[in-house]
Amino acid sequence: MEAELHRRARIRISPFAFALVLVALLGCARGPCVSIVGADGKPRATVAVEVANTGPQRELGLMYRKHLDDNAGMIFVFPNESPRNFWMHNTPIPLDMIFADAKGVVTGIVANAEPYSDKLLGVEGNSEYVLEVNAGFCAKNGVKPGDRLDFSGFSIHTSE
Repeated sequence: MEAELHRRARIRISPFAFALVLVALLGCARGPCVSIVGADGKPRATVAVEVANTGPQRELGLMYRKHLDDNAGMIFVFPNESPRNFWMHNTPIPLDMIFADAKGVVTGIVANAEPYSDKLLGVEGNSEYVLEVNAGFCAKNGVKPGDRLDFSGFSIHTSE
């Protein structure tokens, strides 16, 4: 009877919920993390991020970097939603750029941005967040518009 009661008392938790709890409890080894969640609620990936939430940090971005670890990136945080354009000036690493609105919903992706290019890159509509990751990340992880950026592991705001 006691074994039966013990078996019924088990808590079932999805792998995604377990991963979110683990990240919340332990944090990312390299600092804050952004989880990317599909529109279906299933996890796509977790990215250890550097936060660029001031004008000078956003202006410098990932310029002059020669390497970006797998599942690492930079989250650009803006004070409001607006059309956003980026360029790759002085950036030697090819990148995917994930644009998201104020709710963290992915509005568009610029895939495989060409290093050192001064061409302005953006997506239709407004963005408050842009997550830069290694080129090919979105294709590898199935990231697409309608997915959501989850900042539950840390506070996300601008310091302006």
